[in-house]
Amino acid sequence: MAHRRTRKRVSLIDAELSMTPMIDIVFQLLIYFILTFEPQDVMANLDVFRPAPDAQQREQMETPNVIRIVIYQDGFTMNDRQMNLSGIERLMTRLAALDPTQTVLIMATAHSRHANLIDILDLCAKVGMRNLSVVSMN
Repeated sequence: MAHRRTRKRVSLIDAELSMTPMIDIVFQLLIYFILTFEPQDVMANLDVFRPAPDAQQREQMETPNVIRIVIYQDGFTMNDRQMNLSGIERLMTRLAALDPTQTVLIMATAHSRHANLIDILDLCAKVGMRNLSVVSMN
């Protein structure tokens, strides 16, 4: 009797590859790269050469003229001088003719009337002052 050689067949079920260790390694590599990554600061490496301002620009860059109007419960002050609304209007008309880009700082106290603030804002619009700042104070 002849002895027959038989091959042992390997089933696909026995050759299954476990994915758990591979996923663990991928997550460890991901964590390593996230923790060791240092982004480059692009803005710090930009070379910017600005021209120096000439003498005429330096004169213009001096502190801007600020017109300070304070609205109280019983009246107004303009640059620490007690004035009424018509006096402020006359002075603002002259100042706007000189330089309409001047800054007007309007300070209203807690007890001042809202109508007085609206009157000052209307006055600034009437004379052409556009650079306004409104501040409330106690």
